[in-house]
Amino acid sequence: QVQLVESGGGLVQPGGSLRLSCVASGFTFSSYAMTWYRQAPGKERELVAHITRTSTTNYADSVKGRFTISRDNAKNTVYLQMNSLKPDDTAVYYCKASRLPYWGQGTQVTVSS
Repeated sequence: QVQLVESGGGLVQPGGSLRLSCVASGFTFSSYAMTWYRQAPGKERELVAHITRTSTTNYADSVKGRFTISRDNAKNTVYLQMNSLKPDDTAVYYCKASRLPYWGQGTQVTVSS
């Protein structure tokens, strides 16, 4: 069955960095674009970053220049490097494969001093 397991979240001070990972299984990872989403308390889930099968990337305006999405098809893993974190980045972060209706459990990112 399809599984998506996110990790790497935590508590970090403003200006700090975190690297999230999402390990996928149950489907041919290299055949799917992957997307990171986030959901803050009381807000709708929003797209953060997207990477195609050929590693073309795009980002939400709010994270451009600070976040970098990448993938390692040999490890069935997609990453989200987050730098210069702000309190507004506080949310649960999820990864998702395009066209598949599955979500992982998410990983909590809290940016606070």
